[in-house]
Amino acid sequence: MLESVDPRVRTWRAHARSALAAAAVAVVVAALCGSQIMAVHGGYEGPLVSLWHDFVSVPKSASVPWAALALALVGLTWRHRAVAVAAAVAIDVVVGLIRFLVSGTVTAGNGPTWVLLALAVVAAVRPRGEARTSALRGIALGALLVVATKLGDVWLHITVVAAPDVLDEYAARADHALGNPSWLVGQWLDALGPVVDNVLHWVYIELPVAAIVVALYQLRRGWPAHHLVRTFLAIGLIGPVFYILFPVVGPVFAFGTDGGAYSLGDFWPQTLPEFGVLEAVPFDDETPRNCMPSLHTAWALSIFVHTRRGPAWLRWGGAFWLVCTLAATLGFGYHYGVDLIAGAVLCLTIESALRDPERGWGRFRVRLVAGGAALFAALLLTYRYLADALASEPVLGGAALLGAFAAYVAGFYLTFFAQRRGIEAEGEAGAVGTGEVSPRPEEDSPAR
Repeated sequence: MLESVDPRVRTWRAHARSALAAAAVAVVVAALCGSQIMAVHGGYEGPLVSLWHDFVSVPKSASVPWAALALALVGLTWRHRAVAVAAAVAIDVVVGLIRFLVSGTVTAGNGPTWVLLALAVVAAVRPRGEARTSALRGIALGALLVVATKLGDVWLHITVVAAPDVLDEYAARADHALGNPSWLVGQWLDALGPVVDNVLHWVYIELPVAAIVVALYQLRRGWPAHHLVRTFLAIGLIGPVFYILFPVVGPVFAFGTDGGAYSLGDFWPQTLPEFGVLEAVPFDDETPRNCMPSLHTAWALSIFVHTRRGPAWLRWGGAFWLVCTLAATLGFGYHYGVDLIAGAVLCLTIESALRDPERGWGRFRVRLVAGGAALFAALLLTYRYLADALASEPVLGGAALLGAFAAYVAGFYLTFFAQRRGIEAEGEAGAVGTGEVSPRPEEDSPAR
């Protein structure tokens, strides 16, 4: 029998939650306003202008507003979901048709943006209760996704200002230990032709679509203790900090034609560059320094991890998205192989901190999180200060990089997958012995 809670305590908790929510909204508003002021001084589009375009002009992205609305629908009843989707589609069709007739532009995204705002207003003024709390939770996640993308665009401009010199020579040199995968995969994609190229481009750009499919599957029965959106947002919050600490623009810019006058030569993907003394080199004031670590790799890996306990179609979809994302990041010259390893370690470290929250913070979790953070730091320091050593002994260097990563992956798997299978098997065996059959716990089951 549950212990009764003092009404005063319940009231205090409600006020505390309201205060935290108000503080979070204030922080977001301050971040948006501050970023917009920086954008005005920097001469680029800021988050508030971008949001305005989402409402009344051409949205920056067609998929992000719909992904945000999909998250918001999780906390609504089926009737309200149907009304919200119908309204968003109707607005998108009408506005899209007017836009096409006036300017010939074909895009979408205004409808879900308007509906998301309307849902927030309605949920905020409706009477308190479980339905209101659930609705606000979904709407907040959707709104946070939109705001995160807007602030992320501003952060990319900040990386240019904060890091005028880039460390691509170090990353490319360290990549010798991995067999220069960007050059190799780039040549493969050239040989495979435009069909494969178009598929990989779509997968690379529409990563949020795959994430929303997985998230909606996990949230189909309510709010689980842990789901993909938490990992996605944490990666997006933590990962970009390292863009300034290790600024890299990528092979297609530093060693290809996309870098223009700042390129170190027309090498990628046909020819490997020769290096003398490694040094940071100045680059333009437009290209974001957003390669180290590869967040596309981190996000795609998080999708893969979160699909492992789903049905076959979801598992295969997660594997497909991961493989295609890795091929795209390398084959289009956006990343070096060392970026991918760093991004994967970042993903698994964050996932280790968030996964299975009901198990608490035992030694198993502290060990994995601390070990992942140490490995991530060691990787960046190795790329920066031991790049020549990695390249001069590529067999040993490559074995060290891949071996350390494989050991961490093994620890993650044994902690969160193999061990859990053993616990489930013991539970099922005990249930059979007592004549009771207990349901198998699922990753996406609602928190209790």
